[in-house]
Amino acid sequence: MLHEELLAILVCPSCRTKVTLMHDRWLVCQNEECRRKYPIKDGIPIMLVEEGTKHIDVPVEDLDEYEP
Repeated sequence: MLHEELLAILVCPSCRTKVTLMHDRWLVCQNEECRRKYPIKDGIPIMLVEEGTKHIDVPVEDLDEYEP
């Protein structure tokens, strides 16, 4: 689980919009046009644009089924 202090400062590296934590394993960009989702692996957010783009078309409600 991410510390609240870290979560408060994280933004999407692509569009600079705030991200929210989903299912304790994903950081989701709140910009509807961006839609990138960044996995958290071993407690480390993988905040690379390329990584977020891989899951751009996965609906937020389906993220629980995907292994980061």
